[in-house]
Amino acid sequence: MLCCLEAESFDIRQHAAPFRGPVFAKIGVGLGGAQIRETFVFNPRIRTKSLVIVCRSLATMLDTGIPIGRSFELAGQKSADPQCRRVMLEIAADLRRGLDVTEAMRDQGQAFPEAMVDLIGVGEQTGSLPNILKSLAGNFENSIRLRRAFFSAIAWPAFQMVAAILVIGLLLYILGWIAESHRGSKPIDILGLGLYGTEGALTWFAMTFGTLIGGFIAGVIIRRSLMGQRIFDPLVLRIPVIGGSMRSFAIARFSWSFALTQQAGMSIEPSLRQSFKATSNGAFIKAAPEVWGRVRAGETLYESLAATDLFPTDYLSIVDVAETSGTVPEALDRLSPELEAQARRSLETLASALAWVIWCAVAVFIIFLIFRIFQFYVGQINDALKQV
Repeated sequence: MLCCLEAESFDIRQHAAPFRGPVFAKIGVGLGGAQIRETFVFNPRIRTKSLVIVCRSLATMLDTGIPIGRSFELAGQKSADPQCRRVMLEIAADLRRGLDVTEAMRDQGQAFPEAMVDLIGVGEQTGSLPNILKSLAGNFENSIRLRRAFFSAIAWPAFQMVAAILVIGLLLYILGWIAESHRGSKPIDILGLGLYGTEGALTWFAMTFGTLIGGFIAGVIIRRSLMGQRIFDPLVLRIPVIGGSMRSFAIARFSWSFALTQQAGMSIEPSLRQSFKATSNGAFIKAAPEVWGRVRAGETLYESLAATDLFPTDYLSIVDVAETSGTVPEALDRLSPELEAQARRSLETLASALAWVIWCAVAVFIIFLIFRIFQFYVGQINDALKQV
């Protein structure tokens, strides 16, 4: 067996062609002597669409008896995604050197979702890798459909918001140009912020687009940080509409992962931890140790899940009945399509709510500008009457 010792992080760019970011060197010690492997910690994430194709291809080839190393090599050669092709071929080379699939995938850094690597590890341990890959492919396809539905729902309101920002910037520039053309005339400050002319328009763009981009970056950082998820997700769950949608997605993923890992033969502790981790929600991940502690102390799964206050009553009732008959994995597996449909409806509700928020914000801003312009002209008329 190949034993790996983690070395200190250092730059071995001369061994990486082409260089793909910072790497960790792993020193492998085996019968063939010591060897250095590269772990690319900042490898770009493979696109979800490519992961769907890869998972289905691997499942089909493994079902037909093709060796796993050869399966990864063939899947990589078939892929039209250069990033996916390179990663799959590197994994195939690692497998030929004696690594297991999970370790070879982890050596690719962030190329694969962490939950995918964990579930493939379950498949390796239990001999159910083809079924795990098929389930992963279906899960990724569902994620793609949901993402497309969400973005298509908010595309038009988002376009309206961006158009409103651009129109206001253009208006600030025109008002400043008019004031400069008529020396001595006072520029119209429609926003009440002292913004007009070229400088005012650029400041306006920096304020609005800078805030949107900064908020997006902050959101991405929080979503990718376990600490950020554990702090903010419990708060977000309390927000109407948004919290309900996030809860539906988390429960659907928990049910899918728990049914999958239990049917694959995994013991209850790692199955629960993996299932909570698969939710990608900090509030649920944070509850995993508590649930396992209660189960280990002798409480039922129903009682342990109910203590978290994260699961709805109807869901807990299903778990309670299934636990009595010893069919919790089967019940959650049958329930999974309904939970996905419920999550899809929650997403549609969330997208509609965001669309209305954007529309209302644009409408309020336009009304504000109308009143500001009206107020300016009323002031001009009053000044003219005072001079008379």
